[in-house]
Amino acid sequence: MNTQASDANAAAEVLSEEAVDALSRAHSASPETGSHRHEALLSARAANIKQSAVRDVFDISMQPGLVSLAGGNPYLQSLPLERLAATAASIIADHGLEALQYGGGQGTLELRTQICEVMAAEGILDADPENVVITAGSQSAQDVAAKVFCDPGDVILLEDPTYVGALNTFEAFEVDVQAVAGDEHGIIPSALRERIADLQGQGRRIKLLYTIPNFNNPSGVMLAPERRQEIVDICRDANIMVLEDNPYGLLKFDGVLPAPLRAANPDDVLYLGSFSKIFAPGLRIGWALVPAHLKQRYYLASEAVTLCPPTFNQLLVSAYLRDYDWRGQIDTYRALYAERCAALLSALEEFMPAGVTWTRPEGGFFVWLTLPEGIDTYPLLHKGIDAGVVFIPGAAFSSHQRPSNKLRLAFSAVPPETLHEGVRRLAPVLAEAITVK
Repeated sequence: MNTQASDANAAAEVLSEEAVDALSRAHSASPETGSHRHEALLSARAANIKQSAVRDVFDISMQPGLVSLAGGNPYLQSLPLERLAATAASIIADHGLEALQYGGGQGTLELRTQICEVMAAEGILDADPENVVITAGSQSAQDVAAKVFCDPGDVILLEDPTYVGALNTFEAFEVDVQAVAGDEHGIIPSALRERIADLQGQGRRIKLLYTIPNFNNPSGVMLAPERRQEIVDICRDANIMVLEDNPYGLLKFDGVLPAPLRAANPDDVLYLGSFSKIFAPGLRIGWALVPAHLKQRYYLASEAVTLCPPTFNQLLVSAYLRDYDWRGQIDTYRALYAERCAALLSALEEFMPAGVTWTRPEGGFFVWLTLPEGIDTYPLLHKGIDAGVVFIPGAAFSSHQRPSNKLRLAFSAVPPETLHEGVRRLAPVLAEAITVK
């Protein structure tokens, strides 16, 4: 046995029981509870705050010897880290009293203005800095949107599958998340129309449609350009706000970007962006472009949570956008991720058994695998760990509690040769599951 395989097996022996226990907790409806008297003090909302399977798998995947195809991390090694270190030092030296002090709750005007330039590159040409609210990543922006719009029992429509962080956020506000059918081209407009009619016929209040139209996490699917305006029109007619989350939009491999839903619909789309995928997730800087008539309520709700976005982090992002070739870095990312996506797709073609299909994304970080019906990918996770590879089971990305025959692979942070090895390790696990089905 070679050293790499030996390391993987040793790690797997230590981690298999830990992984199964952690993921069993994450797959349950709520965190483990005990009999402590303080349980009686918890809110009903607390019961809806779930443990994230993605976070558990992420922690496990950091162990040596495993090939992780789990985490959707940007490849930060391509950034000019030494120069950024010098920039950070100069911010403290020259602007320390500002950088380390409280700031405005909406964010600095300089960064909000620069964010409008970023959105112009994404296809939104009429953004006003006055309507931009800087948030702690787009995760915080989702939380604020749910708080502003939703009462317990309200409905939020979303894609299935969808971002697990959004699921956790929305369910914590005691809303009813309802999936809308989609295909390889994203949400199906006729299915959206029928879902709305059915729910409204039941007397339900639908407040938001949450969508990741560009390279959905986890599926990698891009909403077809010809469907985009129709989806907004359907929601407008039903008085539903569209919550458009676009962290991957600039990372289309060929650089030819479809217009965001927000581009032609300033009053009907609340647009979320983030520097997590195009710069640095550790800075936790994202934003919301809010319809002008809703901005003040949204801003006040955001301020009530974070008081103000971190000033030092904003100044560092502003310096990056002002003094660095951030557009050139986007081009670097596009080429890098395109190469890695192609390597993953090639490995899947080489190793995957018959009966497994997958998406072929044009950008973003993820490929979505589908196994034959009747196979649950959750129990396959610890078998994957035994084989030295980690993935995310598909059920983590769905609002229902049913087993899923799907799984997510991430290519963004993994070199091509490691992607090849990871798929080689994964294939026998899936082949065995198909055989014994």
